[in-house]
Amino acid sequence: MNDTFKHKGLRQQLVNILINKGITDATVLKTIGHIPRHLFMDSSFLDHAYQDKAFPIAADQTISQPYTVAFQTELLKVTPESKILEIGTGSGYQTAVLCEMGAKVFSIERQLELFKKTSKFLPKLGYRPRKLIFGDGYKGMPEEAPFDGIIVTAGAPFVPTPLLSQLKIGGRLVIPVGDTVQTMTLFVRKGLKEFEKHEFGEFRFVPLLEDKN
Repeated sequence: MNDTFKHKGLRQQLVNILINKGITDATVLKTIGHIPRHLFMDSSFLDHAYQDKAFPIAADQTISQPYTVAFQTELLKVTPESKILEIGTGSGYQTAVLCEMGAKVFSIERQLELFKKTSKFLPKLGYRPRKLIFGDGYKGMPEEAPFDGIIVTAGAPFVPTPLLSQLKIGGRLVIPVGDTVQTMTLFVRKGLKEFEKHEFGEFRFVPLLEDKN
């Protein structure tokens, strides 16, 4: 669990790359500059931990590109005490970013291997989501709703209705929508049945799988 001066230096270089790519939220940048991303990766990828790239993790999933993590987090507008639902815990890196920013994090992972690994690993780094469950992300977490924000870290062919219904009024859903290539999409809940939609260009994600448990 080493975090060396070299790692810290590489993180600052990564932060500069994110700034150059247009990330402006100071808290997001500070958080990415603080979290040891190399600890979330397989040892064979350690040299690549602070490149702005996605890398494989267990169960044929990936740890998202830092720019994607920063971009999605910036769209969420996280504040301390924000209640955030994360669909796709994965390596736990995005979870850690949200926890570090002071959010109350509820997270769902549908790959059992990843769920077991990440639920043990996050507390070792001092990150404790309010709830981390193994289950179907399409269904969300109705028993804990409503949420200030929902972040989906896998590509969805369509927007799951349960997720929209679990947002607070004023809440934000950030989701990559599409099949092979996804469009990063933000929904802001304006009323009981009223949502404002914004689109932010193309990204590539592993697919969000439904009912595969």
